[in-house]
Amino acid sequence: MTGLARRIDPSSDRNSGSGTQKNQKGAKNNKTFSGKTKVKPLSEAYLPTKEDILTFITENPDRAAKRDIAKAFNLKGDARIYLKDILRELANDGQVEKRAKKLSRPNTLPPIASLTITGRDNDGGLIARPIEWSGETAAPLVLLRRTHKDKGPTVGVGDQILAKIFANSDKGGVPYTGRVIKKLEKRDNAVLGILRQLQSGEYRLEPVNRKQTEVSIDAEHLNGAKSGDLVEVIPHQKSRFGLPQGKIEQVIGSISSEKALSMIAIHEYEIPHIFPEKAIEQAENAKPATMSHREDWRSLPLVTIDPVDAKDYDDAVFAEPDTDPNNEGGFVIVVAIADVSYYVPHGSALDHEALKRGNSVYFPDRVVPMLPERISNDLCSLREGVDRPAMAVRIIIGADGRKRSHSFHRIMMRSIARLAYQQAQAAIDGALDEKTERVIDISLKPLWKAYAALKKARDKREPLELDLPEKKLILDDQGQVLKVVVPERLDAHKLIEEFMIQANVAAAEVLEAKNQPLIYRIHDVPSLAKQESLRDFLKTLEISLARGAELRPGQFNGILSRVKGTDHEELVNQVVLRSQSQAEYNTENIGHFGLNLRHYAHFTSPIRRYADLIVHRALIRALNLGPDGLSNDEVGELPAIAQSISQTERRAMLAERETTDRLIAHHLAEQVGSEFQARVQGVTRAGLFVTLATYGADGFIPISTLGREYYHYDEAGHSVAGERSGKGYRLGDSVEVRLVEAQPVAGALRFEMLTEPRLLPASLQSHHKATKFSRNTGKSRSGGPAKGKPSHISRKSKR
Repeated sequence: MTGLARRIDPSSDRNSGSGTQKNQKGAKNNKTFSGKTKVKPLSEAYLPTKEDILTFITENPDRAAKRDIAKAFNLKGDARIYLKDILRELANDGQVEKRAKKLSRPNTLPPIASLTITGRDNDGGLIARPIEWSGETAAPLVLLRRTHKDKGPTVGVGDQILAKIFANSDKGGVPYTGRVIKKLEKRDNAVLGILRQLQSGEYRLEPVNRKQTEVSIDAEHLNGAKSGDLVEVIPHQKSRFGLPQGKIEQVIGSISSEKALSMIAIHEYEIPHIFPEKAIEQAENAKPATMSHREDWRSLPLVTIDPVDAKDYDDAVFAEPDTDPNNEGGFVIVVAIADVSYYVPHGSALDHEALKRGNSVYFPDRVVPMLPERISNDLCSLREGVDRPAMAVRIIIGADGRKRSHSFHRIMMRSIARLAYQQAQAAIDGALDEKTERVIDISLKPLWKAYAALKKARDKREPLELDLPEKKLILDDQGQVLKVVVPERLDAHKLIEEFMIQANVAAAEVLEAKNQPLIYRIHDVPSLAKQESLRDFLKTLEISLARGAELRPGQFNGILSRVKGTDHEELVNQVVLRSQSQAEYNTENIGHFGLNLRHYAHFTSPIRRYADLIVHRALIRALNLGPDGLSNDEVGELPAIAQSISQTERRAMLAERETTDRLIAHHLAEQVGSEFQARVQGVTRAGLFVTLATYGADGFIPISTLGREYYHYDEAGHSVAGERSGKGYRLGDSVEVRLVEAQPVAGALRFEMLTEPRLLPASLQSHHKATKFSRNTGKSRSGGPAKGKPSHISRKSKR
């Protein structure tokens, strides 16, 4: 069929009768893709070839959903079945991949991308590259185009931008053109590093970011810093031959200080941590909300249930049995969320800074908040016994836990109790204190009964149930690592989580019903490549994963329950987690795979997530709850906002993880030579990543140190094995290791393996044999390099 149009069987009922008229109609609608590629006249009698479809997807990345393709080619009835089959073939061949609801070519840019302007072409046009690129080829170039009609910002080399991306019809030029949507915050030229005094007496800055150049510091520009301090330097003079000169702008502290370690991540990832004066002034001058456009719910016995060390309380809950005789055994539940939108109007200094930050960032020793404390910890914190404005959703559920109806309200509320998770759980378990004894009957017991009903619906829905406990660093008064704990997951945690999920679903559903544009929280199904990789791995455990039908979370849960309580439990949980797509924000809804929900938007944490603030404004606009709803300008900016806050979320995750690594590396720096119990958490061609059982710290063991033979790497089996012995290590193995090196600034730990390799299961040995080298072809059976170039095999150990 490739290269040819395929005719539908003329005997089909769908092609009889009015075929001539439809063909004439199709000829009238003969259009071009983006004014570029001419399309053949199409009707139900003819179907597009694979090349036709690939061309359309390439040239129309912003409208390449299956529905868009069917509409473009006028495909109806049986023709849509053909299209579905062709798209599946293209996906299986790796020629297209799914991003949100749309199809795209591999190694291509999305319709909206973040770019860095890197230079100019011969005609003076600006050339940019994507800031983030995960493709297998080199990052593509984008030629920025500008016409006299464009009202976008003026940009230049070095700027970071959000841009609308178009495929370039000039095949001899750059692959893409782009139109600037928004100029991102331009990074300053500050350099973060450690001040070192050389033997000559000179001072140098050793940058934390190894890509940056050392800076020479004159003694007169030390600003009180001492050798070994973590400092921020502003280069002020460049030399043609020597190092650039600089002066110390800020002394953060000794590198031995844990506070300094979190500042490394803040600077490395350019996380805004100082509020502009205008934002602070706006926050300090804010007045408490009035009753305008609000319902008075202050008599409702709402409670907040949060971590014991929480400083802001942005959600409160309530439940009671439904008195409607038609809903016997049902409940009315209420989720009230701080009305942040009242204090953060669109276009204000606070709004600009909140969007730039995207979310709060949580480090073990500090929080970098999205909003100033006057807003987050005071005016928008649902404090006990204090009037606070809120957005509330009232949800009615049946005895089976399924939602029957919901409604949103803008209210004034007053929390009757601030409780910690452990405190609320203890009360339900019978250990009452003075506060919980006061609210046990009117608040806590009804909440737990409503949760029992919601849990029935959750269990039936079967969201993905990964069992991967999160570890938490406990610091002492000096900010040093005291211990690492795995907090117990209580029913109180699960109750609040399920209430929040129900509120998020209700928000997405009501906005969709009102045709109100919004930002969804989406989670795509695992990619075909990841599914196949998982399938290959499970084969090594003699577990099958069906092909064909689209995977559902319940299938993963079945696999996880099968290995529960076995030696493979943690291993399989880790591999299933790695097979999942990354959740993100998007204006196109594809549902949330992990939660197994069709409609989902973040509504419940506007203090710490900008996405939730957008959803609040959308609700105010759609339901006429006040004058401060989503503006027309914001509606047009939603795709760009979704892209931006998805990036700030990933930035926060990386910064938080790396800070934890640095804190633990600093804690272990004086324990070089000590031995630890660990688990293999990653297997690569270069070596093994291990996690210490005590601290949860990650470290690396180079493959060249494992033994006196070549080690073969098996990607599908997540293992390495010796060429002669067949013994090796695999993901999930419990091992004993010795700490060889600790680098606190880099957050890096290097270990050596003490546990002897073990004979791998027969299923894994067959995988490793498949990668051994063939003397006849000079290649491995899996397509690896020739034996003379063992890129994924260690050299013999010199030990």
